[in-house]
Amino acid sequence: MNTHTLDAGNEDRQSGAAGCAASSTIDLPIGAHLVTQRNGYEHHGIYVGNGRVVHYAGFASSAHRGPVEEVELACFAAGHPLSIRRTPSARYAGAEAVRRARSRLGENRYRLLTNNCEHFCAWCLLGESRSEQVHGCLRHPRAGVRALMCLVKAFVESGARNGAGNRRERGAQSGECAAQIAQIA
Repeated sequence: MNTHTLDAGNEDRQSGAAGCAASSTIDLPIGAHLVTQRNGYEHHGIYVGNGRVVHYAGFASSAHRGPVEEVELACFAAGHPLSIRRTPSARYAGAEAVRRARSRLGENRYRLLTNNCEHFCAWCLLGESRSEQVHGCLRHPRAGVRALMCLVKAFVESGARNGAGNRRERGAQSGECAAQIAQIA
């Protein structure tokens, strides 16, 4: 992929609300396809200006699916490195890509394999939903299993960080993760 890494000023590697407080001052082009590397996958969003990003929250910050939302750049990056994915064949760019991204705000039909954050960005820029990550996992099943294990681990850790105070709650959340993986596949 044609990706350019940026320094988004995310020295504070915390996730959650504390990681969302600071706003980046880097100059990004409106409609840019932004990518952050997460544990086992990439998270994608569209830069809409004024330090804000529209993205499909999906499972990026919780064990529960999230909708298409507009957030501060620092929340989107969540302490991870930020890069711009170049899309030379984009049918929609700049303000038109932003309009398309915002037209789906509030949508809550996330599906890991068929309607994820990368599908969303491809639709905003190219007019068609597709995910190179999903295609790569389908072409290379071993990589797909590894990515799935990273996602399960992230779900479990997210549940533990978000107030799962006792073992019974953690066990229930692990069961929810397995059920969600079965549902989205």
